[in-house]
Amino acid sequence: MGRTAEITRETRETSIRVSLNIDGRGESRICTGIGFFDHMLTGFAKHGFFDLEVEVKGDLEVDTHHTVEDTGIVLGTALRKALGDKQGIVRYGSCMLPMDETLVLCALDLSGRPYLQWNASFGAERLGALETETIREFFYAVTYAAGINLHIRQMDGVNSHHIAEAMFKAFGKALDTAVRRDDRIEGVLSTKGGL
Repeated sequence: MGRTAEITRETRETSIRVSLNIDGRGESRICTGIGFFDHMLTGFAKHGFFDLEVEVKGDLEVDTHHTVEDTGIVLGTALRKALGDKQGIVRYGSCMLPMDETLVLCALDLSGRPYLQWNASFGAERLGALETETIREFFYAVTYAAGINLHIRQMDGVNSHHIAEAMFKAFGKALDTAVRRDDRIEGVLSTKGGL
């Protein structure tokens, strides 16, 4: 049986549907109303080999904050549901990803204990219509909804587009490693017996 989930969330600020297949081929259909954010989620899906559909109607007349944060909540919820009991998964994943002058480290643990350690900055206030400060909010929302311990560290870089894109791709690649099954793992990979 495939590790998939479809989650919808309706509030006064956003209407969101996310469909996720962890064991996919990197195919995506993304429509958030924010072009740059669509580009980032497409990169995440492609490099993580996740099949991902995202449909969002948000209050973009206000700004992009609610749309980006709430998409993170729904994506994280879909990831948690698709992972189920986490039997046999590797659990940990990391990626150090270069993109031109930029180098980003992403490391994560699917521990069930949410935490975001963020060490990055953007020189630009916006990338297209997207306020760059909402990128941290997206990752924060994903970590808390999915129960991920996530570290994102910008090692080098000055171009804000490259920094953001390296983050999303590195997150996809690290997550792809962490969700893989390993036949040597009996139950879950924990001395506690549960995640």
